[in-house]
Amino acid sequence: MLVKDKRILATGYNGAPRDIEHCEEAGCIREKLKIPSGERHELCRGLHGEQNAFLQAALHGTSLKGASIYSTTQPCIICAKMIINAGIKEVVIRGDYPDKLAKEFLREAKVKVRVLK
Repeated sequence: MLVKDKRILATGYNGAPRDIEHCEEAGCIREKLKIPSGERHELCRGLHGEQNAFLQAALHGTSLKGASIYSTTQPCIICAKMIINAGIKEVVIRGDYPDKLAKEFLREAKVKVRVLK
């Protein structure tokens, strides 16, 4: 969920793009290939919730500059790069994700990461 000035800008979900069969029905290629979490994101049928939220904002012409993004876990490197370029200033998460490069990028770009307890 993307928020600015206590207003929800856009929301997103983890899953396949519209009109595309979800991996629950089609099967998970990442599981079949035994790819660990945090690696080879391009092989997934789905998009991360962050990515779907960015796309919803773009679809409706909503700027994300200065916004905060709320996510279940720390973003992956692909989402982290999108967060940085979208001008998002804060990432609020509940848990970790095995992607050290994403942490480094967010830190270098001075994007605040806040962990909820």
